[in-house]
Amino acid sequence: MATAEILSTGSFLPGEPIGNDDLERLVGPLPEEVLEGIQVKQRHWMVDRATGEHIVNNSEMASAAARDALANAGVAAEEVDLLVLSTASPDYLLPPMVTFVQEALGLERCATTEVRSGCAGFGEALDVARLYVEREVYRTAVVIGSEAISPLIVPLFLGKDPEQIRMRDRMNPYNFGDGAGAVVVRASTDGRGIIGSAMASVGGKRKPAMQIIGAGTHEPVHQQLKAKRLVDLKVDVLESGRFTPHVLTEALKEVLRATGVDAEAIDVCLIPEGNAGYMVEELKDAGLLTPEWMALEGKIVENLTLVGATGSAAVPLALDHAWRTGAVKQGDLVMLLAIETSKWKYAGAVLTWTADGPPAAAAG
Repeated sequence: MATAEILSTGSFLPGEPIGNDDLERLVGPLPEEVLEGIQVKQRHWMVDRATGEHIVNNSEMASAAARDALANAGVAAEEVDLLVLSTASPDYLLPPMVTFVQEALGLERCATTEVRSGCAGFGEALDVARLYVEREVYRTAVVIGSEAISPLIVPLFLGKDPEQIRMRDRMNPYNFGDGAGAVVVRASTDGRGIIGSAMASVGGKRKPAMQIIGAGTHEPVHQQLKAKRLVDLKVDVLESGRFTPHVLTEALKEVLRATGVDAEAIDVCLIPEGNAGYMVEELKDAGLLTPEWMALEGKIVENLTLVGATGSAAVPLALDHAWRTGAVKQGDLVMLLAIETSKWKYAGAVLTWTADGPPAAAAG
């Protein structure tokens, strides 16, 4: 049986970076201790902040990231026979957004599948591609995570006085960003590549800590139209802080168990939305600073401060950043680990990094 290896990464971030000073003028300030907890210093949005109009849409971001990954791998789009995409913010409910990426890449025919998820979604999508590639059903896959969260944020501030925006409503604009990341996965016969993975939803008896409510079939459309916002992003910050360390710790344990890898052997642990120092404090407070976490000290890589919380795009954007900056190098044993608080899901994998040095244009 073949193995699946990542040949390259790619990314797309819309517009110019939006700093915290920009947001202060837009939605009002946050206390310094809250900003420190959020950790995000800049983010990118696909909307024009002055008008709320879209500069680009989600499928266009996903397509751009896919093209970037293909170019970095030196693989022609025509060689792709499988596209797997994760997003929680598709252009439409139907057709699946991945088919618009297929169209943008000029592929008349290929296999496509889409995962409807957030932060854990890319890990799930990567696993789908891995299983097909390992069984040699398909040879070359592009796996994409793409998210457009700013359209849900626009109604909070457009046409409003920043001083009149409630403090709790200011959190989401500071937290979230848009973007897309992608990887090219290909069958290999040398035994290197993705070693294994684990995923689970552990919130079967818990309420969601994050929900996007609206434009679905949860209640009659005429009732939804009466809501203050047709589509609304709700985040339970307190419950996220309490339960996230428990989910992360289970995720770490299960990924190591499923792959048969010791934590000490990991060279790079990529947790895209958790600053290492901040996370360690949360784990200490929860009594969960296990030997496995201690073994990963100094090995955790992330880019949250630069892009914000980006849902399905978080893992591939962080991986792309790590490759381009040299934080991950050929031969490294890499762990990808992501959770989402929507219904407390996690997905992770361990792989040997087989790609050559980063793209020449990005390396400088």
